[in-house]
Amino acid sequence: MTLRWQTLLLLAYIAVPAQAQPLPRPDHIVIVIEENKSYAQIIGNTAAPYINELSKRGALFTQSFAVSHPSQPNYLALFSGSTHGIGSDACPQVLSGDNLASALQDKGLGFVSYSESMPRAGFDGCGYGAYMRKHNPVANWKELGTLNQPFSAFPQNYSQLPTVALVIPDQRNDMHDGSIAQGDAWLAKNIESYAQWAMTHNSLLIVTWDEDDGSANNNIATMFIGSMVRPGSSAQRINHYSILRTIEEMMRLAYLGDSGQAKSVAGVWREDARKSK
Repeated sequence: MTLRWQTLLLLAYIAVPAQAQPLPRPDHIVIVIEENKSYAQIIGNTAAPYINELSKRGALFTQSFAVSHPSQPNYLALFSGSTHGIGSDACPQVLSGDNLASALQDKGLGFVSYSESMPRAGFDGCGYGAYMRKHNPVANWKELGTLNQPFSAFPQNYSQLPTVALVIPDQRNDMHDGSIAQGDAWLAKNIESYAQWAMTHNSLLIVTWDEDDGSANNNIATMFIGSMVRPGSSAQRINHYSILRTIEEMMRLAYLGDSGQAKSVAGVWREDARKSK
């Protein structure tokens, strides 16, 4: 073989990127979004004993960041891959275009958003008591009304959950108006049984925050807990688009907006979980 052909073959080899390891495919994913606290305010805080214990059961991301301020753009980014040019909590927003719910439906998969204190399914008001629409991105797409449910509809038989569920505590329990301790206790009461179930039913729990309190360059706590997750901490830099990209790859969905430029979560998956799906 001539030197020229050896050089061409070497260049061709370099030009082909290594194939990424496939991600596991959970049967169910539940995403819980908390409010307005930095990583340092949560991790190691004795006022949040449950969250800190939960983080040790799964993957804790030390370099997780929100994408914007205030709250609303971050929820939209996680749900649709775009902030839609929205830089405020103004209500109502009426949006169109693809989103996580429609992408899952296109694949024959399910999605539901469960919002605490929302008075009824499909409610499109800006607020009701401690419920705020700015924290519920699904409410901004009129065609998704049936997928916009109160938290009281969250099934107790977790096998009845949709493929992906969004859980939005109200402002008393998401650390927005209530304390860190109050939010921690709400998670222990309402999410722990699913967290345990996920460990034996090929399912995943994601707990994250919408944004920090303005003190830490938007560094927030994010943790993944489930049967396919290897416990430990990870210093890879991720954001809301990374979480969306990870779900898209898991479920073989088209990439939504800026998630197409994000990297999916890597290095935290059990080897046997990747091979089983």
